[in-house]
Amino acid sequence: MHAMQYAFTLPADYPMEVIRERVARTGHLLDDWPGLGLKAYLIREREKEGSPVNQYAPFYLWHTVEGMNSFLWGGAFQRPADDFGRPAVRQWTGLAYEEGAAGSSARVAVLRRQRVPEGVPLSEAAADAVRETGHLAAGDGALLAAAVVDTRRWELVHFSLHAGDAPDGLEGEVFQVLHLSAPGRGLLPKGRQW
Repeated sequence: MHAMQYAFTLPADYPMEVIRERVARTGHLLDDWPGLGLKAYLIREREKEGSPVNQYAPFYLWHTVEGMNSFLWGGAFQRPADDFGRPAVRQWTGLAYEEGAAGSSARVAVLRRQRVPEGVPLSEAAADAVRETGHLAAGDGALLAAAVVDTRRWELVHFSLHAGDAPDGLEGEVFQVLHLSAPGRGLLPKGRQW
């Protein structure tokens, strides 16, 4: 499993309805994309849910590298790059993935970034990430949870989707989910990724 995210941070007075309309018009285009586990079309709005910015920041989980590369290099990514500028695309390697019991209707996503602590054995840090993924997926209203890592920066990311509001006490950036394309969600490998 591979994860990917890019973000377009927009002006403070940007009408976020433009993004909502864009996703309503084009979100379905990835509903059957080969190799895509899921794409969550995410936004944050300034001064809502603690967000300091207006942002469009879709998050992807891929079950094939070919699908991801086809998206990036085959033309589909060109349109947002043309419309908003070419963003840096963050990529992470999968550590764990778990399904929750809430079904398929996502309302919010929570993304929490943390450094892999110095002095902690890597196997211990990875085992903690796997346990946390299971804990997040088992929470009330959870659709799914994933843990991914950027080994260049030694950054661990926990990503979870929820049917309702973000659970109390769950730390991280809270995003509204505008659409969920999940053609290969059932093909994402469950559990520990090694």
